[in-house]
Parts: sequence; structure tokens; C-alpha cells
Amino acid sequence: MNRHLTLTTAHGTLHGHLERPDFPRGLVLVARVHHALADNLVAANLATCGYAILSMELLTAQETHFADAAQNVPRLSQRLLDILDLIRLDGDTQDLPLAMMATGDVTPAAIRVAARRDTQVSALACRGGLIDRAGLQALKLLSAPLLMLFDADEAIEQAAFQRALPHLTTTSETRILARGEDATPHVAAWLTRHLHNAREN
Repeated sequence: MNRHLTLTTAHGTLHGHLERPDFPRGLVLVARVHHALADNLVAANLATCGYAILSMELLTAQETHFADAAQNVPRLSQRLLDILDLIRLDGDTQDLPLAMMATGDVTPAAIRVAARRDTQVSALACRGGLIDRAGLQALKLLSAPLLMLFDADEAIEQAAFQRALPHLTTTSETRILARGEDATPHVAAWLTRHLHNAREN
């Protein structure tokens, strides 16, 4: 089953796409502000592994023309919260264990939201991004297991994670990706472990 979803905000409409197999292993929310080939590849591969995939844009069409729109962590966080409400109320998604996958600028917002919705978000995978921009409180409250993926040349992002690490109390792991390496095996293994645990509980 494939569906298009929309979410109306004060600044315009957000668009998303849900791909749901007949018997999904769980739901992965792919939250992003830019179309990235690597994200599309991981989402497509996770779909072939049996996961339902909800790919959702966090910026309106107008906002994509402004470079600083992606830096607004509070606004991105609120939109993620609104999307989680949509998931909770939708008959095709509400009963599935949920993981979030975020990239770059969305990472700190995803950390904040997962910390606030600790009973809804069962696992989190982030690729790059400045995790410490989530704020100290969110880092301390995060309970969803966190997988951080970094490209080998992302020194600034890796340093941000090292600053944040002492404040994390949840299970966390890091993976350094070689140039051109597909992140799917790492993400799939993480989701298999933690979404399975969520379904069992």
C-alpha cells in the first residue's frame, strides 16, 4: 500500500509518502529537510526488509529557498511532534513500533522529540548533524536507543557527538562510514534489535 500524506502548518503544507507492506516489521519515519540520494537509498532498502516507511519533508516549498530554515531546531521539533501525532491517529500506522531516521540538520530536532515522546519512539538512527544542538535536557532525557552514523570526513559532527556523549544515558553506538558506503545494514541491524524488543514489550 502506498499513500501520500499532507500536514498543514502555519507556514504552508508539508508532504509525505507512506509505503506499507502487508505485514510490516515496524514503521520508520524518515524525516528530512533536503532530498538526499543516500537517504532515499536507505529508505528503499529498509522497505525491502519489510519495514513500513513514512518519508516526510519538514520544510514547506517556500522555506526550502531560505538556508536558515533548516537551522530552526524548535520549528523542526514541533513539526516532528505534529507528524508523530499524525502517526498515532492514523489507522495504517498507529499500531506499529516506531523508529525515526534523521539526517544532518534534522538530527538535533529528532533527539528532542524522541526524548519527549519516549513511549512512542522506540529507536533512533541519525546520520551526521550536530547532536549537541538538541540541548542538555533532551540529551539527558533521551531513552530511545541511539545509533549515530558519520561519514569519515565529518570531524565537526563527530566532535559534537563526543561533547554530548557524557550526557547520554540511553544505549548508543556509533558507526563511521567509508566513502560511498551504504548505511542500510547498520540501520537495519539496529532497528531489528530494538523494534523487535518494542514489539515484544
